[in-house]
Amino acid sequence: MIKPKRDIDSVKKTIADCFRKQVDVTVDLGRNKVMRFCGELSGVYPALFTVRPNEEGFLGKTSYSYAEVLCGSVKIKPIKGPTLGS
Repeated sequence: MIKPKRDIDSVKKTIADCFRKQVDVTVDLGRNKVMRFCGELSGVYPALFTVRPNEEGFLGKTSYSYAEVLCGSVKIKPIKGPTLGS
């Protein structure tokens, strides 16, 4: 039996630690399509989290489930340095 390296609770805690901080988001859209953007982690909820993109005319989904992070289709990395609005 293969043991998972991470569980959903550790993903939730990691994302909650980035609340109101700038993050780099990489989304695997399938068929070798990848979308990448930077934004502020604006909401953390029991089943999902939201990211507000820094780009004005951004068209795309900005709410993601923790399961998407756990399975690897969404990757979140905190951005080092000063945050916008601070």
